[in-house]
Amino acid sequence: MEKIIEIDTLDELDIVAKAVVDSLDGRTVVALDAPMGAGKTTLVSRIAAYLGAEDDVTSPTFAIVNQYEGDRTIYHFDMYRIERIEEALDFGAEEYLASGELCLVEWPEKIEPLLDEDTMVVKIEILSQTARRFVIR
Repeated sequence: MEKIIEIDTLDELDIVAKAVVDSLDGRTVVALDAPMGAGKTTLVSRIAAYLGAEDDVTSPTFAIVNQYEGDRTIYHFDMYRIERIEEALDFGAEEYLASGELCLVEWPEKIEPLLDEDTMVVKIEILSQTARRFVIR
């Protein structure tokens, strides 16, 4: 099932964070499909806050994975710098994705073969400088 949410400002992003969490239905991997600058990391920060994490959420571009603790453990991946699937395997991506903890993945196309068929996909479309469309499936 697909859920579409359009927002005009970042102030409405908490609605999207709640919708993502409420739509998990037992799934633990969320692929964030969006172009550069669409707000992937900002959405992750709102999801983490919704789940009670008090950590500062930053893009794990160089670390590749950040961990946040709230009501549950959250792993936040930025696969932008991954050039070969072996690089993801080397840092243990498979183990993280199979851990049962919530895994939020930026640039999921870089590790697509590692993602299960039931991975939730959140597509972010840029409508204007502040407006976004989120398609959750």
